[in-house]
Amino acid sequence: MINFGVSERKHRELLERMEACGLVESDLEETFVRSGGPGGQKVNRIATCVRLVHIPSHIEVKMQKSRSQILNRFYARRRMCELIEPTQHDSQGPEMVKQEKIRKQKARRQRRSRSDPGK
Repeated sequence: MINFGVSERKHRELLERMEACGLVESDLEETFVRSGGPGGQKVNRIATCVRLVHIPSHIEVKMQKSRSQILNRFYARRRMCELIEPTQHDSQGPEMVKQEKIRKQKARRQRRSRSDPGK
């Protein structure tokens, strides 16, 4: 069992979500890469960026959200669940719901701009 440095509740939720998605640690290939961007010596000295590949589906996730490698491992697994959930279930995942919401907002703005020629 990996210690991600998060609360017990968050750790438990991640494990339950991975189980629901059918994600197994043995199906994941994890490598560590040097992060880029801001952070200076803290980032350049240690390989904190996590690259996670789900071998059966060939889905790849790169995560460098935090300066901590342990937290990035947690975030990468959570992101992997978000990407796999829509393919496993017929229901929409959180990412699809977010995209649909943005699409509706854009359509609403377009309708408003067309109906109000006075602007």
